[in-house]
Amino acid sequence: MVGDKMEALLTLENGMAFKGTGFGDEHDTACEVVFNSAMCGYTELLTDPSYAGQGVVMAYPLIGNYGICYDDAESVRPWLSAFIVHSLSDAASNFRADVDLDTFLKDNLIPGMQGIDTRALTKVLREKGTMRGVITYGHCESTDGLKEKAAAYDIGSPVERVSCKGTSVYGDGCVKVALMDYGVKNNIMRSLVKRGCTVKRFPYDASFDEVRSFSPDGIMLSNGPGDPKDCVKSIKELKRMYASGIPVFAICLGHQLMALANGCDTYKLKYGHRGINHPVKSLAENRVYITSQNHGYVVDGKTVDPSVAQVSFISMNDGSIEGLRYKNGRVFSTQFHPEASPGPLDTGFLFDKFMDLMGGGRI
Repeated sequence: MVGDKMEALLTLENGMAFKGTGFGDEHDTACEVVFNSAMCGYTELLTDPSYAGQGVVMAYPLIGNYGICYDDAESVRPWLSAFIVHSLSDAASNFRADVDLDTFLKDNLIPGMQGIDTRALTKVLREKGTMRGVITYGHCESTDGLKEKAAAYDIGSPVERVSCKGTSVYGDGCVKVALMDYGVKNNIMRSLVKRGCTVKRFPYDASFDEVRSFSPDGIMLSNGPGDPKDCVKSIKELKRMYASGIPVFAICLGHQLMALANGCDTYKLKYGHRGINHPVKSLAENRVYITSQNHGYVVDGKTVDPSVAQVSFISMNDGSIEGLRYKNGRVFSTQFHPEASPGPLDTGFLFDKFMDLMGGGRI
């Protein structure tokens, strides 16, 4: 114990260890360790299903100072495996706060770790790449044993875990959108509803026949966690959706799945893109936008057939693909998050573009 706090240890699969103290629900856990560079927006981050199975390291040092506001949540619960910060604020100074961060993690059985050198850990992840790790509390175990536990961690099938189990409907507008839920953020649905859409949310494994029975004006493919190549059934159904001619807008994991359905390949980034200030360039406009991002995989540009699609956006940090425009004129996708919650609103106009494809209005 350190004062009234439980000692905590993070051990990476390469044997490196970081000491700190616990908060939240203090139970041992294994996870994929990633970092996020955002200075704010931890409520949205915690409840983003794309973080399922991951231990998130916040590069910004002070976290928790404005508490948790349930209205800002991106799903019904947090999905990450652990939350790692340098300094946990004891105060939740915000008139909108419903609960403090520590209590929120306790209530949702999410382990936390504080007091470690998150700058040093972030540098390790940037130099060595994303690694698996194990967090232990208040007891000693050999480094070799912890390394083995970390290396043995398997994220499993995260899309299946985070997707809805049945259909549900949001809004009552005149434009009908079928939303494929691979781990959707609430603000994607809000962005469509406020533009006059009725959104029907389908589970990740819904068939095209089920989707078509809704007679949608368009199809939205959501964000989500994990390796896109694991979503074999979804990719098969997306081939049918593409061939149908129904307008499709795909974000993040949905962007990767649509690319795989059209013969492209994907690969895992060394340490991913996670933050709310990532610059991307629109090739058509020769203009840079600031975006919110959260992904560990990208589409391989060498595998994009120019007769099928062309690159529409690229990352200004590493040149990777951030968007595709398909030659059928009815399908487009982005790797970044135009719904930007949290993050900048620079690219919200892409929802208006989707509305135009569906013959609907705009705000």
